[in-house]
Amino acid sequence: MIRALLFDFDGLLLDTEGPSYRAWVEVYERHGHELPIGTWAAAIGTIDGFDPVRHLQGLGVTLDAAAEEARRRRDLDLCDLEELRPGVADLLAEADRRGLRTAIVSSSDEDWIARHLDRHDLLDRFDAIVCANGDAARAKPRPVLYLEALERLDVRAEEAVAFEDSPNGAAAAKAAGILCIAVPNEVTSALDLSAADRVVRSLEDVDLDALAR
Repeated sequence: MIRALLFDFDGLLLDTEGPSYRAWVEVYERHGHELPIGTWAAAIGTIDGFDPVRHLQGLGVTLDAAAEEARRRRDLDLCDLEELRPGVADLLAEADRRGLRTAIVSSSDEDWIARHLDRHDLLDRFDAIVCANGDAARAKPRPVLYLEALERLDVRAEEAVAFEDSPNGAAAAKAAGILCIAVPNEVTSALDLSAADRVVRSLEDVDLDALAR
C-alpha cells in the first residue's frame, strides 16, 4: 500500500540542475577550459561532491568575488525561467485525490526551495520539506534525509515511493529501503541511474496503481 510520495527537488520537480551546470560551463569556457558532465556529476544531488571553484584553481584560474556573484546571478536568472517539469502538477493532484502524504527530500537549502515553490504557488503544498541545509553529513547519498521524512510523515519505508533524478538521490532512497523511481533530466540522463528500481522518461509515465501492485 502506498501512503506517501517523496520527491527530490532540484532536477526533479524543477530543472534547476541544467541552469546550474550551464552557468558553470560558461565560466569554464571564458577561461579556456571545459567542464565535462562526468566531472560535474559528482556535484548533483549532494553537498561537497565536487567544488568547481577549487577545480578551477587547480587549472590556474581564480574567481574573484565579482565573478562568483555574476555566476550566481546567471544561475538564478536561468532557474527563474524554468517551469515545473512535465507530470508534476498532475501527480500532485493525484496524490491529493488518493489522500497520500507528500514531502520534498533534498540536499539543498529550505530557502532555495521555498523561493521556487512560492513562484509556482506550491509553498504550502507539501506535508514536509526535509533539507540538508548545508550539512554535508545529512546530504544524499546518505539515507538521513529520507529516514527523517519517513518519521515526519509517520509512514514505513515500504509504504513510500521516492522520485529522484540523480545517482546520489537514488542511492539515498534505496539506502533508506524505499522504492525509487528515477526521472532523469537533460543533464542526468547521461548518468548511471541503475540504483533506482525503475527509470521513466517523465512523471507523466508514473502509474501509481502499477507501483502499488
